[in-house]
Amino acid sequence: MDADAYAAAHSAEWEHLDALARRRRLDGEASDDLIASYQAAASQLSALSSADGDSAYTDRLSTVLAHARLRFTGASSSAAGVVARFFVIVLPAALYRVRWVTLAVAVGTIVIGALAAWWLVSDPRALAAVGNEADLKQYMNHDFIDYYSKNPAASFAGQVWTNNAWLAAQSIAFGILGVYVPYIIIQNAVNVGVAAGIFAHFGHLDVMFSYILPHGMLELTSLFVAAAAGLRIFWAWIAPGARTRGQALAQEGRTLIAVAAGTAISLFCSGLIEGFVTPSPLPVWAKITIGALALAAFLVYMLVLGRRAVLAGETGDLAEPDAGGRRLVAA
Repeated sequence: MDADAYAAAHSAEWEHLDALARRRRLDGEASDDLIASYQAAASQLSALSSADGDSAYTDRLSTVLAHARLRFTGASSSAAGVVARFFVIVLPAALYRVRWVTLAVAVGTIVIGALAAWWLVSDPRALAAVGNEADLKQYMNHDFIDYYSKNPAASFAGQVWTNNAWLAAQSIAFGILGVYVPYIIIQNAVNVGVAAGIFAHFGHLDVMFSYILPHGMLELTSLFVAAAAGLRIFWAWIAPGARTRGQALAQEGRTLIAVAAGTAISLFCSGLIEGFVTPSPLPVWAKITIGALALAAFLVYMLVLGRRAVLAGETGDLAEPDAGGRRLVAA
């Protein structure tokens, strides 16, 4: 089928349907005409899509059909329904789609951090470059531990949440550059590795983990997800597949907005744990249990609910009427 000829033959019908959908008032006859024209145009869209695939004609007709459908079905979903759909379907699907990249980022961070710690422990010159014995003891006994308790719990929780959420947002926003996310990953991994090397030098590595693990399990996982999202949008314009680069960036960008919102929420939870649980007098096992339960809840949300949403056909992107047209077309 010649798509140009087909569109030319039915263009007047589509304009008529669009004009009906834009009328302020419809009587009974016009309403019947709207529904009949809508059904005919829907069949034409199906035929055109089968013959021509995704094109300017199908985009234009989809827009006209969306306007007409809204006219005879009434208002779109309520705000409560939109919010519920976002948290139950859209966000889990978006998180699930970056699961493997998240795992790769986590493994890379652990390997780099472990190598940095091993280097400090095995090479006295590297340790001496960090500081002398007095400086290292000051860091271990005061600077590191006092960091969690020198400020009121509420303000400290707000501070770490703001800092981490800003870091996650940067990872997503600047991920398209391709170099920013690896830089952040390496920097964070080396910082953690240096701290681990100092504590291991004095034989108190368990003390460090007792302070990091309660909040760090969820916090680091959230940052890994943000880094994975940034790398994914970078890859979208490097290898867009069947999509144009503009289409790939638009789709991944909309999806990663959901990821940014999700990591902001999970980092808020980890900030509460860091502010109220980590410096608390609770037993270490209780603190770590709280952190592990928070991480487990996040992983269930990401992997179980996310897998269910993806199997149902969700991608984490906006619904088609909300996402807008994929091309600029003449109205």
